[in-house]
Amino acid sequence: MKVSTCGIDLAKAVFQIHGVDQHGKVCLRKQIKRAAMLTFFVRLEPCLIGMEACGSAHYWARKLSEMGHTVRLIAPQFVKPYVKTNKNDVADAEAICEAVSRPNMRFVPIKNLEQQALIALHRARQGFVKARTAQANQIRGLLSEFGIVMSKGICQVSKQLANIGEHTELPLPGSFRQLLTRLGEHLKELDKQVGELEREIQLWHRGNEASRKLAAIPGIGPITATALVASIGDAKCFKSGRQLAAWLGLVPKQHSSGGKSTLLGISKRGDCYLRTLLIHGARAVLRFADNASTVKNVWLGQLVQRRNKNIAAVALANKNARIVWALLVHDRMFRPDYAATHNVAA
Repeated sequence: MKVSTCGIDLAKAVFQIHGVDQHGKVCLRKQIKRAAMLTFFVRLEPCLIGMEACGSAHYWARKLSEMGHTVRLIAPQFVKPYVKTNKNDVADAEAICEAVSRPNMRFVPIKNLEQQALIALHRARQGFVKARTAQANQIRGLLSEFGIVMSKGICQVSKQLANIGEHTELPLPGSFRQLLTRLGEHLKELDKQVGELEREIQLWHRGNEASRKLAAIPGIGPITATALVASIGDAKCFKSGRQLAAWLGLVPKQHSSGGKSTLLGISKRGDCYLRTLLIHGARAVLRFADNASTVKNVWLGQLVQRRNKNIAAVALANKNARIVWALLVHDRMFRPDYAATHNVAA
């Protein structure tokens, strides 16, 4: 019997497969080890395959697509409602198989090798930045126990550590001075790693046309532009700019019922890293919007005057996300003075 739709529950070593025919009747329920995965699907006639968007999902999606199968990745939260019994591999595979056949299901774009490599650079940089911040905070905390309070800013830590080392009259034990030297060297090494990864990202940015387009938007720099290009992939997967903003969690969360609309704070769905970059970029733009008369963007100046700065930052991040979608879909360059034109019927 021919398999029409197939659901795969991914794992590290053992995969569970659930398949149905064109009438929805179960015709395949099988457990396969990792080594036999590719061999099994090479022999299987091309069909629709669904998988959760989890670890190694993009790798398997690319491999199965090369064999002629149509692969769809689904966010795990969209699969959960289709699990009918207690959670196990068999039930998960069946739920994935049913979810992928739904006509209104939302799918995750499959990333290519270049996109995954760039995202890995961003993730590694993010980890080094967190470790650098934690190391700086640890140094601050240790020094505060000896009555030494550092100035704000991570840049001040290395400078003040050098000053502390020069002032031998400070009542600090020799063993503690050695510890500070070791922690300072570790902080420098973390800062060096961050700088090297940022240079690699900058190099990729200069060689990518789409990334350079996005970097022209106020509030979006090379780091944010490369992260957006690598994560979004084909922007045509989104029907509108608002859908992209919703995918990033930059739209209000709803709790509406009985015809009464109730809008809460932003939903914070999607990639936290991308959302953070967009909002921080918007905050950088708002730093120069304290005096509304000096703001070239009339909309932003009026927004800062009537709303809280945090709300204004999220609103600007939302607007930038919509602009990103428009530039990528329509293949245009950013124009600060652009105004949408609407055709009026005669």
